[in-house]
Parts: sequence; C-alpha cells; structure tokens
Amino acid sequence: MATRTVTIASSVGLHARPAALFVEAASSSGLDVEIAKPGEDPVDATSILGVMALGAKHGEEVVLTAEGDGADETLDSLVALLSRDLDAE
Repeated sequence: MATRTVTIASSVGLHARPAALFVEAASSSGLDVEIAKPGEDPVDATSILGVMALGAKHGEEVVLTAEGDGADETLDSLVALLSRDLDAE
C-alpha cells in the first residue's frame, strides 16, 4: 500500500470546490484511495461527504493511501493537487 503525507494548501481547506476537485481526481483513478488526518480513521477519498467531514483546514496535514496498480502515480498526482491553492485558481 502506497502512502503520502501532504499539507493542505487551499485557503478554505478541503471544503466545497477543493474537496470536489480532490474527490473527482481520486474517483477517476479507479483505485481504493483513502484520506485521513494523522492519528484519525481514514475515509474513502471518493466520498465528498467523507472528505468534507474530515474538516481538514489550510495548513493541516493529511495522509493519503492507495492500493493497486499505479498507486504511487495516483498519490503523486493527488499530492500535487492538494499542494496548490485550488481556491485561487
């Protein structure tokens, strides 16, 4: 299982538009992708409600995990996505 840690760059955190873009990208991978705050239970990264319920704010770290062929590449692209201020784009 591949794992990455990333700091949320979006000014509103993983809420509304940034969460929707993240969920869309995770869903399009076709892999089992999970996201969690360190020390908390992971949620399905393809669930908009699950992702928004994390309450991940700007500057907080989240841990991404994925399993399957292409997991490393998928996580690298999700890290790149979360490392940008999606609200400013």
